[in-house]
Amino acid sequence: MSAAMVQMPALWTSAEAAAATGGRAEGAPWVATGVALDSRSVASGDLFVALKGETADGHAYLADAFKRGAVAAMVHEIPAARPMRPLLVVPDTMAGLMALATRARDRARPQVIAVTGSVGKTGTKEALKLALAAHGSTYASAGNLNSSTGAPLALARMPADAVYAVLEMGMNRAGEIGPNSRVARPHGAIVTTVEPVHLQFFPSVEAIADAKAEVFEGFAPGAFAVLNRDNPHFDRLAAKARAHGADRIIGFGAHTLAEARLIDVGLSESESTVVAEILGKRIVYRLPVPGRHWSMNTLAVLGAVAALGLPLEPSLAALTRLSVLKGRGLRQTVRLADGGSFELIDDSYNASPVAVAGALDILGRIHPPSRGRRIAILGDMRELGDAGPGLHAGLAPSVTSNHVDKLFLVGPLMRHLVEALPAGIVQAHTQTSAEMAPIAAGAVRDGDVVTVKGSLGTNMAPIVAALSARGGVDGGR
Repeated sequence: MSAAMVQMPALWTSAEAAAATGGRAEGAPWVATGVALDSRSVASGDLFVALKGETADGHAYLADAFKRGAVAAMVHEIPAARPMRPLLVVPDTMAGLMALATRARDRARPQVIAVTGSVGKTGTKEALKLALAAHGSTYASAGNLNSSTGAPLALARMPADAVYAVLEMGMNRAGEIGPNSRVARPHGAIVTTVEPVHLQFFPSVEAIADAKAEVFEGFAPGAFAVLNRDNPHFDRLAAKARAHGADRIIGFGAHTLAEARLIDVGLSESESTVVAEILGKRIVYRLPVPGRHWSMNTLAVLGAVAALGLPLEPSLAALTRLSVLKGRGLRQTVRLADGGSFELIDDSYNASPVAVAGALDILGRIHPPSRGRRIAILGDMRELGDAGPGLHAGLAPSVTSNHVDKLFLVGPLMRHLVEALPAGIVQAHTQTSAEMAPIAAGAVRDGDVVTVKGSLGTNMAPIVAALSARGGVDGGR
């Protein structure tokens, strides 16, 4: 059967959506199979929610949404050129989206686990989705839908038959996670770690920890929190979790008091072998992804599985299918048009000091062929405030200890890393990724291993595209 012939299950009827939002359905009855906020992402059968933001108003894109297949639009302003399509008229579309999210949570009644942290949120969410799907129907927020609008959108898309739900929650300012937690009412939460990320908007890392702790504000009765026992903010987070009603705190990490404890990890360039103890049970498992951070994140996942009272064995089997996502460490072989090939590690989606250090550690564990070189292409890490210069310079030990042969840098803040490194390592430093793309693409040769990483705002994607364009790309891993 072709994809076009697959019948998508009903998600919302016009009557259900009107009842959930207190809105008024106008036009013919409809059945939506999805929900969308951006007209460009509308799929056939979606309910389009016309949000009004600081820079754009969804009401201006109703025609585009209907052209792309929306069955109805939620609006709080009826346009003068009224579309001849069904509308769901509500007092405020943002409130309407939150109402849909609340209703979706109530009708499904799944076990909800919220995932947040300075780094590793999306990877941990995907790993937990795999682990819980081994026990029952599991829904997880798609991609990185974790913002003040993305998280309620993820809930509004949740099917009514979900047994488990994994919801990612992110922020770059205080007060953003709390409202989403209160709608989701999680039975448990994972905080991967607290690091100096988005420091531009906070007076201290402790304030970042407090903003992450908002994930506990909506805790359902009997909830649990899975927290990084190796992080200096563990006690602060644990106290806040208990204050919001957590019955149980599970620490994960290498710390001797961690209940999901890392005993040993064997790292290669393509996989990890983990020896751990989960709530007193010793286990050994293999992950088809490299990096100590993956081992740590899966400890958090297994801690959550155990906290739900589920057996570990099905989840461990599921984790052998774990894979990295595009822009988050996806490794591909690029076949050069003139012969030979090089390895491209696309970790370009975002960056922070701890994440860049992790990416360089993975690069350092890879052994290129005899002619090959380890090449890192790094872009500015954004939103670090006054700490930015020092944190960029502080990457120097990770560059040298992981034997990076050639370094290409993008952005004004990377000047501080240039000044912190010995001469000869940095091959080029440009202000923009567009300037760097042809330079980097022209520098690679047969046998090289190339890592690309930088903050989303630095836009490292053109560099990945230029490298990929050097030849044919084999499947990612």
